[in-house]
Amino acid sequence: MTAPLDVQPTPLALLLLGRESDPKSERGVDCPGDLPAPSDPGLVERARAAKEKLGERVFVLGHHYQRDEVIEFADVTGDSFKLARDAAARPGAEYIVFCGVHFMAESADILTSARQKVVLPDLAAGCSMADMATAEQVAECWDVLTEAGVADVTVPVSYMNSSADIKAFTGRHGGTICTSSNARRALEWAFGEDDPRQSRRKVLFLPDQHLGRNTAVRELGMSLEDCVVYNPHKPDGGLTAQQLRDAKMILWRGHCSVHGRFSPDSVRDVRERIPDVNVLVHPECKHEVVSAADQVGSTEHIIKALEAAPSGSKWAVGTELNLVRRLAARHAPDKEVVFLDRTVCFCSTMNRIDLPHLVWALESLADGKVVNRIEVDAETEKFAKLALEQMLALP
Repeated sequence: MTAPLDVQPTPLALLLLGRESDPKSERGVDCPGDLPAPSDPGLVERARAAKEKLGERVFVLGHHYQRDEVIEFADVTGDSFKLARDAAARPGAEYIVFCGVHFMAESADILTSARQKVVLPDLAAGCSMADMATAEQVAECWDVLTEAGVADVTVPVSYMNSSADIKAFTGRHGGTICTSSNARRALEWAFGEDDPRQSRRKVLFLPDQHLGRNTAVRELGMSLEDCVVYNPHKPDGGLTAQQLRDAKMILWRGHCSVHGRFSPDSVRDVRERIPDVNVLVHPECKHEVVSAADQVGSTEHIIKALEAAPSGSKWAVGTELNLVRRLAARHAPDKEVVFLDRTVCFCSTMNRIDLPHLVWALESLADGKVVNRIEVDAETEKFAKLALEQMLALP
């Protein structure tokens, strides 16, 4: 007997059949294939007028992964921590408009003065990676480490791509924050010895397992066996007490949903299509992708590597598509720059900051109304700032 034509399978049925993903575990990571056409010229003029009216009172930050129509109005561009520091270096700006995602705006609020107001043009601009570690889950993990007898020798190291709550947890437990640029220095500090492989300490690395694993194995000389993955959705993280005692790196089961899409097949395919191509990827990619690449580095490293590359060179870049397209346009026709994967994939949450939202935020501020303000409570800010300051103090 066939089902009626108007009956459609439910999301749960599709999930059980393996034809769908769990939307709660991958929020905001759809691949639309392409972005909508740029906003109309009227919005461009409105953005310029509002920004001119605000003058020095506003400072607009634009993350590298933002769309071009937003980047056009940024006073500075950069990665998340560079932008937060840039905001802190502008104490005269009354309003900090952060064109990025939620955890970035939180970091800016932590590092700026109390009189400055941080605005996120769209509150729906989150980060799936940051969402993969909650304060409650991490507190439970610490209890598991305590019961296993290893909490007292474990130093938390949290990636910048984490919530203010996770940064505060890190500060409370004597840890540090890191970026993809200084992850090696952060881990060396955490292990406390010249050779981390001989250290008695352990590191709980939050929330991106791939950056933690790649740094430990590729840069500190550890083995994959030195790393275990703590899964917050399993009892005791899915690990035995002995596994926790034997491990050097306890990696949180989190990842970037954009960088996680790249595979060894992506690398093989681009090498077949483009002879003599250089494969350059971000360290948030999987270990097998990083191992197959020619170069690995942070967003800033990727930008500088292409700037220093010889004329006529060819590059396949494994990072967010907005940045890759911008780099391809910047270096054409002198250098060939392509996206590593055939599947076009933007960071959908980052792309929620569009020109209509930016215009609305700027015009509201120009009219004296503060919208979408991001505020971190004093207690959280206190300990998160400790962890951030420890990062700034790294040798």
